[in-house]
Amino acid sequence: MPDFDLNATLMASALGVSRQTINELMRERRSVTVVMALRLSRLFGNSPEFWLNAQHAWDLWDSEQRFNNELSRIQPLDAA
Repeated sequence: MPDFDLNATLMASALGVSRQTINELMRERRSVTVVMALRLSRLFGNSPEFWLNAQHAWDLWDSEQRFNNELSRIQPLDAA
């Protein structure tokens, strides 16, 4: 955000959302929704897919970390 001279308040205003929403996004307490991806893409001039892919990658990484023990107990199937 510094590259754009934005802080949470200015970004919230530009996106039409609350400052709390922006703070929660930045602190990874809120996920990027489809609507937020559309807002962010409009503001920053990139695609909504960029934001959704970033959220998807984070979700996969986070879940893999949290469920690593459980997932490691699953034995892969051998192809016939």
